[in-house]
Amino acid sequence: MGAFKWILGAVGWAVGGYIGGILGYAIGSVIDGSRNNLRLGPGDDYTGGGYSTGGGGYRNYSDSEQRNSFLISMLVLSTAVMKADGKVLKSELNYVKQFIRVNFGENAVADALQIIKSLLEKNINVGEACAQIKVNMPIAQRRQLFGYLAGIAKADGEVSSEEMNLLLKIATYLGISYQDAQSMIGMYDTTVDPYKILEIERSATDDEVRKAYRRLAVKFHPDKVESLGEDVKKSAEEKFKKIQSAYEQIKKERGMK
Repeated sequence: MGAFKWILGAVGWAVGGYIGGILGYAIGSVIDGSRNNLRLGPGDDYTGGGYSTGGGGYRNYSDSEQRNSFLISMLVLSTAVMKADGKVLKSELNYVKQFIRVNFGENAVADALQIIKSLLEKNINVGEACAQIKVNMPIAQRRQLFGYLAGIAKADGEVSSEEMNLLLKIATYLGISYQDAQSMIGMYDTTVDPYKILEIERSATDDEVRKAYRRLAVKFHPDKVESLGEDVKKSAEEKFKKIQSAYEQIKKERGMK
């Protein structure tokens, strides 16, 4: 049971809700099937409470608690995205493994993958999961979470129609605008139109271009997710750089100052 210290500590916010129930199923299945494989490395600390469902919204939990709860949400929703097109690819699993490795340590990888394996056998009600996340997670963190889901869908080089449909549903459920969702999905495509990333039309005036950039720069600033840890913040910085790059590309095309 010790290896699940990091994940069990994060379900405080999920107890009694949909995510609490589905995680209970997943953890129970894994414990029953592979009790001897559970482990936690020396010095590792994955404890945390997370977000409380009992007070009607986000509360001021510690950084490690927020980080653990972010992971719980990612595990549940990434499993749904991986299943969307009927096949789970190694590239998608590797994407998730890398996130877990850099944010929670190597010892957390195998245990998280066991949880995912169990969740893959379960029908996930994405709407209910997202409803709980929306109530308990700040919008900046929800956008970052959606960005990871878009990255998982794009991990094999393309986003299937089934994955795209699910991503757009998740965006709606999480309270993320269609424009923001398309912008974040587009950030993983090197050939995407820079106007799409800035959420504007090519017919936009220079002043509208500047306003769009300033609005997105505030909305997606990396400092908004710094409580989730340095590696999550670095990922947010990469997205922020793509917004800056799209803006510079448009400025160059138009000869803007």
